[in-house]
Amino acid sequence: MLRTGLGISVSLLACIVLLFAFSDNAPRLPQLAENTVILAFGDSLTYGTGVKKNQSYPAVLSELTGRTVINAGIPGEVSAQGRERLPALLDRYRPELLLLCHGGNDLLRHVNSAITRTNIESMIEAATQRNIPVLLIGVPKPGLLFLSAADIYSEIAEKYKLVYEDEILPDVESNSALKSDQIHPNADGYQRIAAAIYRLMTESGALP
Repeated sequence: MLRTGLGISVSLLACIVLLFAFSDNAPRLPQLAENTVILAFGDSLTYGTGVKKNQSYPAVLSELTGRTVINAGIPGEVSAQGRERLPALLDRYRPELLLLCHGGNDLLRHVNSAITRTNIESMIEAATQRNIPVLLIGVPKPGLLFLSAADIYSEIAEKYKLVYEDEILPDVESNSALKSDQIHPNADGYQRIAAAIYRLMTESGALP
């Protein structure tokens, strides 16, 4: 009986070890060299509306990472416009990483989510066709309390196996102390966004 019990325990332990081994399949990013160019692409949240240029999240992230982070945000842009604009920027800058934070204006204007999803997926495919990895940043649905990223972002991240940040924008957008107006962060808010992306880049292998 003791041997049988021991055998079951060993088998159970082996199953647990295998389970953890196979469950550690979170998406990863390639490690970025020191002279890496990163492209931060999006709308006003990327541009840094509400603060000085050196307080936008791409500017702060550049300081944190020691890498060049190009701010390619345009206030008011919808995803259809971003879809058309992105490929030329990818060809111009040839970044080693694309930070994609888009679709917020679609949500504010109640654009059909299927259209937004198609446009964001087209942006991702433009990057992957050029062998550029993507870090996706989820934008929250408009609301007053308990904000969360719109469902399409997690669905897209799962489909393309992307490194995905889904908490920082909802956290900042739901805290009036971190905002310069009803929509845009203040300097502290952008600082927190940059810090969260920096942590995720480190955790996913992009930074040592």
